[in-house]
Amino acid sequence: MSTPAGLPPIFAEVPVAIAPSHPIAEFPPSTFLESIAVSSDGTLFVSSHLDGKVLRIGADGVPVVHAAIAGKATGLALTSAGDLLLTAWDADGIPTIYTISPQGVVAVLVTLPDAIFLNGLTPLSESTYLIADSYRGAIWQLNLADRSVGVWLEHPLLARSSEEREFPAVNGLKIYGQTLYASNTEKMQLIKIPIQPNGQPGEPEIFFAPVNLDDFAFDQEGNLYGTTHIYNSVIKITPDRRITTIAEAEHGMTGSTALAFGAGAGDRTSLYVVTNGGLSFPLPSGLEPAKVVRLDIGIAGHQLLQR
Repeated sequence: MSTPAGLPPIFAEVPVAIAPSHPIAEFPPSTFLESIAVSSDGTLFVSSHLDGKVLRIGADGVPVVHAAIAGKATGLALTSAGDLLLTAWDADGIPTIYTISPQGVVAVLVTLPDAIFLNGLTPLSESTYLIADSYRGAIWQLNLADRSVGVWLEHPLLARSSEEREFPAVNGLKIYGQTLYASNTEKMQLIKIPIQPNGQPGEPEIFFAPVNLDDFAFDQEGNLYGTTHIYNSVIKITPDRRITTIAEAEHGMTGSTALAFGAGAGDRTSLYVVTNGGLSFPLPSGLEPAKVVRLDIGIAGHQLLQR
């Protein structure tokens, strides 16, 4: 793949095996699609970062506003009860976690004044979620039952090189087996953290570097698929650390921010990708529309609560 000007050529020699791609929806340039969650009935939920909206895309492919907050929206996850969890900043810039009902009713679940930049989140169990704090360099644990939140892990491998760096550090989070994987975007590292029998973290270590990952997901065979954001692609990393590019800018990946596998019968080999059209690092040709694109992977996705 061609490397955007001014970026380290970390994917220049990576093998390319393009997956079939299918456009789902398109949004005006300067739209920052940030996160995606897919329900078992095939409905796509997408957060629009800058305007605080959560969009819903059904079988007709037409996006509608499902919910909105007076702030900025980041990560999305579905709970076993069918609600959405949304990490965000409220109108006063306070890190906040919202719940959104299936009908689109928004409620504040908890505020985190000691957090800085809440980002990706993933279930640790049906009642607990892990949440990346990209600027604090920490992972929070949220208990849905009693609305309690505490730091699960704070570690240099989750942090930025310096506080002056604008790119997020710990960003995407996913569990496969008894291990939590975390992308540190600013350091271009993928971190692995063993989960101990009591649910607490073991010692983090670098699993792969250099690799510019935003969000990612696993298939049922343990392959990781990640959005590279400013590198305008989606890559695949096998358990033995072999890397392949499976989609590029010409396949709709400009500013690829997040992805999620389909969760319903007949859709589990689909990988849905959202983009910001290059808003973070525009192409020489200028900003593109933000997009939702489906990639056909051929391997079913790993279900998030299967541990």
